[in-house]
Amino acid sequence: MKPVQRLSILFTLLLALVLGAACGKSAPDASSAASSGGGAKPKLVVWWFQWDPATGLQELGREFEKETGIEVVVEQIPLASYQEKVFLEFGASRSRFDIVIGDSQWIGRGATKGLYVELTDWLPTVVDLATIHPRAAKYLCEYPEGSNRWYAAPCETDAVGLAYRRDWFEDPAEQQAFEAKHGRKLAVPTTWEEFAEVAAFFQRPEQKRYGCALSSDRAYDGLTMGVQNLLWAFGGRWHAEGSNKVVGELDTSGSVAAIEFYKKLVKLGPNGAERLDYGQVLEQFTNGSTAMICNYFAFFPGLAAKFGDKVGFAVVPGHNGKRVASLGGQGLSISTRIPKEQQELAKKFIAWFLQRKVQEQWITKPAGFTANADILRSEAFRKASPYNAAFADSVDA
Repeated sequence: MKPVQRLSILFTLLLALVLGAACGKSAPDASSAASSGGGAKPKLVVWWFQWDPATGLQELGREFEKETGIEVVVEQIPLASYQEKVFLEFGASRSRFDIVIGDSQWIGRGATKGLYVELTDWLPTVVDLATIHPRAAKYLCEYPEGSNRWYAAPCETDAVGLAYRRDWFEDPAEQQAFEAKHGRKLAVPTTWEEFAEVAAFFQRPEQKRYGCALSSDRAYDGLTMGVQNLLWAFGGRWHAEGSNKVVGELDTSGSVAAIEFYKKLVKLGPNGAERLDYGQVLEQFTNGSTAMICNYFAFFPGLAAKFGDKVGFAVVPGHNGKRVASLGGQGLSISTRIPKEQQELAKKFIAWFLQRKVQEQWITKPAGFTANADILRSEAFRKASPYNAAFADSVDA
């Protein structure tokens, strides 16, 4: 090979190396752009499941960006795959989310496995903990329950409630027929016995009309959240207070009675009622076939929008004077799998979100259910939607 050819080849190789290095420096990956400090706009990524409250949170995120210059992106993940995707992310060295709005039953895993940043010392510096509804604090944010060790800040408080076809209940012909059969007026049930009676009255499969639809699916927590409204009311419980002791606590006559009663209620629904997830329960109501459903209040804005004054909302029934609603909801948790500077940005957003003025904006969003106890008690909140008063009462049930 001639010297000139060798020089030409060497020059070409050198140029390729220089250009390659330059390209590598000018294109940081998106996941590290927010914390690179290289002039990129600061950005927070929040994961939540796919539903109306997540859309409302994104709207608030745009307000936060206007005030701070920090972009907030709320990524909505289908509920069926949400838990799996979240914990797969925690298996990586850097999670793609900065804040995860984890379901309440995950908090033990997040806390004990070192996945959630502990907020115990920091949170009281940005919000008066006494303003947070005690049930939201205990079940959505603390681990262990009642320990005052915080691994989440309250985001979405939720509870199971009752939705019913008000137009059916107020139909004079239905009222007359019900009173003739049962010797009492057709009214929104306040006991599970009344609920069963009303459901049986409206159960008319030949007319494709059904009494009730309840969450009963074996996947995720559908059956658990449905049954436990009765479990507690009938005197049962999952475990001893303050411990994980189950034997002698769950296996009681009250628990058995609750489960047996639930089995009877499930039969007062459409075909396949023994395997309904939350979405399918809603579908049984929105298709106009079912008199009553029990489901989370966060799903009820769509019912109010579709049916208007033809739908009513109430606290779930009780038994022998005891009425208990399954509490749901999610808290804002910061991933330990992100850089410290991203954790600080996440704290800045959470502190902003918990301000009273922002919580007052949050409750204007569909199913933006605050954990602020004063707001929940206010007449303004109770009158803001047709389901808010029942929701506030359910959180206290």
